[in-house]
Amino acid sequence: MDQQTSENYRAQNKKAWEYSAYDFWMTHSGPPAERAKEAVANPLRMQQQFAAYFDRYEGVRVANLCGSCGKKAVPLAILGADVTVFDISEDNRRYALETAAAAGVPLGYEVCDILEIDTEAYGNCFDVVLMEGGVLHYFQDLDAFMGILYALLKTGGRMICSDFHPFTKIADILQFGQPSMSYFSTEVFEGEMAHARFYEERVRARMPKCRYRKYTVSEIINAVIGTGFTLRRFDEHPAWTDSRLPGEFTLTADK
Repeated sequence: MDQQTSENYRAQNKKAWEYSAYDFWMTHSGPPAERAKEAVANPLRMQQQFAAYFDRYEGVRVANLCGSCGKKAVPLAILGADVTVFDISEDNRRYALETAAAAGVPLGYEVCDILEIDTEAYGNCFDVVLMEGGVLHYFQDLDAFMGILYALLKTGGRMICSDFHPFTKIADILQFGQPSMSYFSTEVFEGEMAHARFYEERVRARMPKCRYRKYTVSEIINAVIGTGFTLRRFDEHPAWTDSRLPGEFTLTADK
């Protein structure tokens, strides 16, 4: 894929994620003050799926890539981590910072294209790079994406990547309404952004679309290894819709 096409796809994804995102979080996650109250009451519950992958929280510098509304970033900050979110949406930033302020914790937040993060400013800065919940499919150049992650980490730092399992390529087991395809397909396809299914059809019909590229297990692992990471774990988790099938995975790798 040429650079111009890749940039066009990323611009399209930004447009989709800027579509009434703040209003969506207000409706489906509650006002920031309520979200903050919940996080302060039990921040570990919000981090439950990652507990096994963190040695500690206090003083750990975390880059939360595509961190959206701060769902994971704010509880991490409450637990004592120094967190910076990198995300493409101004609306996401607004909600996350309001939630952090209500929780009484500092939170860094950079609105940018992930592939354009300033590695002069942020290179070799972080102990952990964290992403979760459907990130990889927004990037059509997985090697370039992994290169950014590698650059952000300090030597000895850890990447924690939790994402939708590649098995979801061949079956819509998470019920996102996305097309199924050959497991080995390299197609970039247009589809609804993640929140679209929560809207009425008349609103849903006019929402901007995203561009997706779904990867196989070997493509993901080879991109990690090829970038220079040392792979530590690859854990598979059952789908929330059917526990017999894989729905998500968590991969950890060290620089």
